[in-house]
Amino acid sequence: MNIRKDIKVEGKHGRPILLDTYNMDDSPNKPLIILAHGFKGFKDWGHWHLVARAFAEAGYYFIKFNFSHNGTTPENPLEFGDLEAFGLNNYTKEESDLDVLLEWLEKTDTDNGYNLDDVTLMGHSRGGGLAIAKAAREPRIHRLITLASVDQLGFATRHPEVLDGWKEKGVYYILNGRTKQQMPLYYQLHEDILANGERFDVHSAAKAMNKPWLIIHGTDDSAVRPSAAERLKALNPKARLEIIAGANHVFGGKHPYLSDELPHHTRQFITQSLDFLR
Repeated sequence: MNIRKDIKVEGKHGRPILLDTYNMDDSPNKPLIILAHGFKGFKDWGHWHLVARAFAEAGYYFIKFNFSHNGTTPENPLEFGDLEAFGLNNYTKEESDLDVLLEWLEKTDTDNGYNLDDVTLMGHSRGGGLAIAKAAREPRIHRLITLASVDQLGFATRHPEVLDGWKEKGVYYILNGRTKQQMPLYYQLHEDILANGERFDVHSAAKAMNKPWLIIHGTDDSAVRPSAAERLKALNPKARLEIIAGANHVFGGKHPYLSDELPHHTRQFITQSLDFLR
């Protein structure tokens, strides 16, 4: 297994993008999978490393990365040590990070380890919503897998209670239940969605999606209810929907994840994904 950790790629907004690559062997032109993490997520969360290994062992070139403003730092990618960056994150920056990553991949592959004509974007939770919006209009992405995805991106749309006083105060704090940190969301996040609502309209993107698309969701997801997956399927009947009985928002994972064995529900979504990809 060839694993390269914490590769630093300069972003367009003053902070770098950190990524890991997983590649089983030196054979060329493997289909490429790119994983986009969700809100309060990061590439080294929980069992994502085991998920990456599983896809690499199945013959894929797998990349997981940190959005530049996800709140971690290159020096410590396992902790939210840059809450200012977290507060300044928005969907435009995350889309820009995806563009930077795709451009880096076009310039960097000297050994032809991956095939840029066979790219799957995989997004979890909020990363799934962004992946839908991006994949619908990005020719460099050829298929889509969404895991426990939101069906709309506007934070205030999903949490209208935050609008009360958000503009006046300039910041809304959200508790990270795991770390107990009060994480800032600056009002610019809402301004970004107001200014770019059409570009980040997940419903419109879902309707327009003309690429193979697999939607996976768990029945016991309390963070994003499975009705979100059902709405996405209704918007695009050609998409394949897999509902995993008993699965939660992270398919049995947790952070830190100390086992070498994947959770049962994660193994299910990997099996479903491989079947879809093949």
